[in-house]
Amino acid sequence: MTRAEFLSRLKKGLVGLPISTASDIVNDYETHFTDGAAAGRTDAEVAAALGDPDRLARELRAEAGAQRWHQEKNPSAAAGAVFAVLGLGAIDILILLPILMGVIGTLFGVGIAVIALFVSGGAIMVAGPFADMPGGAFASILAGLGLMAAAASAGALLAIVTIWLVNGIVWFARLHYRLLKPALEPQSSNTAVGDPA
Repeated sequence: MTRAEFLSRLKKGLVGLPISTASDIVNDYETHFTDGAAAGRTDAEVAAALGDPDRLARELRAEAGAQRWHQEKNPSAAAGAVFAVLGLGAIDILILLPILMGVIGTLFGVGIAVIALFVSGGAIMVAGPFADMPGGAFASILAGLGLMAAAASAGALLAIVTIWLVNGIVWFARLHYRLLKPALEPQSSNTAVGDPA
């Protein structure tokens, strides 16, 4: 594979990343080819050492999604990390996807229940004193506040579990694919040993 073919496939695989990030990545890999040519290696040898550009692009996109998640910790970053990991394609999708969809569905259902509990607590707190509930107005206000506090606690636990889930998916991807540095450092040390020869 020539330098142009490798870089073209890598660029195509990085579509969707911020332009500056994709440009930096392509420039880094172009440097590999320049250094290889200076060491007397052909484009095909450098491309073989770097690996499949399509898979490399998927791994780089997954790593970018994981890094964004670790920096931002918001729902958009979480979704980006999960979809980037699923985009790797070979992570036992037939097994992982149904389990993941079941867990996400359960978390969504619990989230809706938490919101409903909070709203019902507010309704009891506001309407209870006028509805002649058992225990009087003070008891209904306390019951409403109690339900709202329980909903807030459950919501906090739900957020923690969701963060653990996203972190677990990112960990699984890194374990499964040994993304970026762990995957590239052994190759660069092997090629560095081959340079003097």
